[in-house]
Amino acid sequence: MSRGVRTSVVGSIRVIDIGYASTLLVGDLVDFAPVSLALAVQREIPRFYGNEGKFENFPLFVVPIPLPSADQPVRMTVRQSCPRIQVDRVRVTAVSSSSMLQAGTLGSARAESRVKHIRQLQRAHTDS
Repeated sequence: MSRGVRTSVVGSIRVIDIGYASTLLVGDLVDFAPVSLALAVQREIPRFYGNEGKFENFPLFVVPIPLPSADQPVRMTVRQSCPRIQVDRVRVTAVSSSSMLQAGTLGSARAESRVKHIRQLQRAHTDS
């Protein structure tokens, strides 16, 4: 898909927090492919041994994510009546976990965020 040259004009952007494989971009981008992997362990008794965090031990992190088929043709007509992208004001609290805030043209994006939450609680003891 061919795109004409466009200019991004942004009056103001206020972002409080950007993190975890995320970005803020004003302008054009050909490809965006952030990846964020997280292993969150919560224990009733906070005891950590230093060797618990191997992503390959959890199928969630190694199983391929199925992608949609690109076999179906798409017909699209793009008409750019104005040679610029204009944004007055953007206010965002947070951009996180493989995401993007962008004012501009994007060619393609593949964002991936995988999080495994583990809660380890003590067993309840019963007096019988």
